Amino acid sequence: MTDTRDDADLTADLALALRLADAADAQSLPRFDAADLQISRKADRSHVTDADFATERAVRELLAAERPGDGIFGEEYGAQGDSRRQWIIDPIDGTANFLRGVPLWGTMIALAFDGVPRVGVVSMPALSRRWWAADGLGAWTNTADAPRRLSVSDVDSLGDASISFQSIAQWADAGRLPELHAVADRVWRDRAYGDVYSYMLLAEGRIDMVAEFDVKEYDIAAAVAIVREAGGRMTAFDGTETLSALSTLATNGILHDRFLSLFRDARLP
Repeated sequence: MTDTRDDADLTADLALALRLADAADAQSLPRFDAADLQISRKADRSHVTDADFATERAVRELLAAERPGDGIFGEEYGAQGDSRRQWIIDPIDGTANFLRGVPLWGTMIALAFDGVPRVGVVSMPALSRRWWAADGLGAWTNTADAPRRLSVSDVDSLGDASISFQSIAQWADAGRLPELHAVADRVWRDRAYGDVYSYMLLAEGRIDMVAEFDVKEYDIAAAVAIVREAGGRMTAFDGTETLSALSTLATNGILHDRFLSLFRDARLP
């Protein structure tokens, strides 16, 4: 069947993405900190729980009913379909936090067109927080009163910047500790807030850079849509515009090239 929807009008897709997040929350939140949580390890030795699987299944079931012609790529069940429209799902980003009872975890849902994320929703139900965006529709978060539009910071000096580097181990495993030391020496504050929450802090204008390694498409696609619509910039660590480079650098946009230059210079002999 030919898809006749207008790519420029993402209102219905965003509404569906928010419903997908509702379905995900209904699975994940009741299992958070559950005494009978089932935990196992994947082939790469990373943890996975019964909640990861149930959450992704719930999202896939709703997509099968609402968008049967769209492709899907999820962390737990892989890829299906070959449509230029692909839903990218991380059912529980921050599984290590989830299984230890730390509330900094969330579901990430994106819709990409030809590999470019254009709709994104991040839901962190343990914090009662959600963020969402679509091209041309703005980036938003929930508040007690009404949704609030997001905007990245206007910090324009490395010396005033606050950053999240995710983890020392990531940078060490990537052979990038010189760059981490270089940026830590130049910025105002360096912290490791971790996982998807760091990107949402960036989109809210609370920090000014996030960088990490060993990331897959489902780890970042929803964040790309939200950060960019909030006015920020998100690339691979070398500055290329791709989801598949296994690294990401997200900034308020103003400082992006300066961070790239700083990282490049730190690797010179």
